[in-house]
Amino acid sequence: MRRKITRELLRDEPPRSKAFDIADTELKGFIARITPSGVKSYGIRYTSQAGKQMRYSLKMTFPSTSPSEAREAARILLGRIAVGEDPAAEKKAKKAGKLTLVGFLNGDYGDHLRSKTKTAEATILRLKKVFAQFSDTPLEEIDAITIERWRSARIRAGIAAATVNRDIGALRPVFSRAIDWQLLTEHPLKQIKPLKSNSDPIVRYLTEAEEERLRTALERREQRYRDERQRANAWRTARRQELLPEYPETGYVDYLMPAVLLSLNTGIRQGELIALEWQNVHLESHARLFIPGRQSKSGRGRHIPLNDEAKAVLMRWKAQQVHGRLVFPSREGSELVEVKTAWRTLLRDAEVTAFRWHDMRHHFASRLVMVGVDLNTVRELLGHADLQMTLRYAHLAPEHKLSAVQKLVRRRQMTDAVPSEQDTVDERPDPPASTILS
Repeated sequence: MRRKITRELLRDEPPRSKAFDIADTELKGFIARITPSGVKSYGIRYTSQAGKQMRYSLKMTFPSTSPSEAREAARILLGRIAVGEDPAAEKKAKKAGKLTLVGFLNGDYGDHLRSKTKTAEATILRLKKVFAQFSDTPLEEIDAITIERWRSARIRAGIAAATVNRDIGALRPVFSRAIDWQLLTEHPLKQIKPLKSNSDPIVRYLTEAEEERLRTALERREQRYRDERQRANAWRTARRQELLPEYPETGYVDYLMPAVLLSLNTGIRQGELIALEWQNVHLESHARLFIPGRQSKSGRGRHIPLNDEAKAVLMRWKAQQVHGRLVFPSREGSELVEVKTAWRTLLRDAEVTAFRWHDMRHHFASRLVMVGVDLNTVRELLGHADLQMTLRYAHLAPEHKLSAVQKLVRRRQMTDAVPSEQDTVDERPDPPASTILS
């Protein structure tokens, strides 16, 4: 049976006496299986390198997982198969007790991570790169002494203790999940304590001069693009060629300027910015953005209020957009894949060094703290799960610490200024002599 797998189809399709598959017409290889008991699960079909037809379950069921979410998971898995991976073979190896670290990352753990966080692919890539020497090592052979030796070698190579701690922190949940699934009996990192790290609470944010140069570079880039388009069309006109479309007079030449200005004024993560949809942009009197939990790093949705500049930028940008889903789409209408080239060129023109796109998030938070916004409000705006991450900005509010210790001085001054009862009696003036004589 071949049909586009939709929520309505799975909801209305009744079970039969035997299990049967529905092959999706939108994504080749994506299937939904309906059993006689009424369970509706998702999976894929593919041809192994040996030429054998394989079926593999995505471990997702309807209605807890929507068809669109399952289709995306299938798309990722089929892409991995296309470059030589075989999830069915990895599953077989696991049952034989030979599951390697990379096999676990490519298989069940990777699937689990993708269902939990938007940064799954980045985390998996980092683990593969950092722990590359253990790629083909069975999970059960990675023990505490092995990790201790790896850690010592990293420190000797000049890697910062904080970086090593973060790497091991990313590895811990891999083994925790293996224990939960009864693939291991003991956690090899249980006895590994974090290294002491002398990290100062310093974050990179723009000085007033740097921010001014960055904004000037954005404006010059806009004008340069417009001038180049005019020259190109003049050249085409002289040769009677089709003209290129003119840039909107009241709009932007492309996504870069509105995206940068929005980031500076909201602290939105790059991934959240790329995935931002117009349906989650509200430009009424209480202008705000909504970041859904599925797009947030913490998994929790949050509202970000828009100040006057951010609101004006989005209104101007929206006016020139074709009615699409994404706020900052690529030229093809899909999500942007890469902004590094335009960003590096902009920083070079602005003469700003050592400043990443993510540092605009630090800049946003730093400015808030420096004008007296409390850390918990900053935490909520940034979408941090707890206050610990936000505390890195605490040193930027020295006036708060000064205010705290200054209270001791004021209290002492007030204490010294209040006379005692005895002092009050002794300081009374003597009565007039006439009163005494009378």
